[in-house]
Amino acid sequence: MIAVALLFFALGFLIKYRKMYFLISGYNTMSAEEKSKYDIEGIANLFWHAMFGMALIIATGVILAYFLEQEKLEVYALILALVAGLPYLIIKSNAEKYKQKKNPKEQEGRDT
Repeated sequence: MIAVALLFFALGFLIKYRKMYFLISGYNTMSAEEKSKYDIEGIANLFWHAMFGMALIIATGVILAYFLEQEKLEVYALILALVAGLPYLIIKSNAEKYKQKKNPKEQEGRDT
């Protein structure tokens, strides 16, 4: 189970600090024009925080399971991390916050 926590940590690190944006589902298949509409640095930061949080929940579950001798805590921690983390990540990364605002000059040209 600790391998899953390490995997989440590694994925978040690679996306944020090594700029491996192709690991973000759908981003790799976008055209350059579509990619320019998104704040990829902000999305990468979100991925780092969400993946780190999920890894922390899983690692905490593993440690508690070991010390309390309750093996099921590992599974509960994994389920909690996935059920809370994945929807959060999907919803937040698709928020308007990460879409680039249009250039005011572009908008003026289209309004006339």
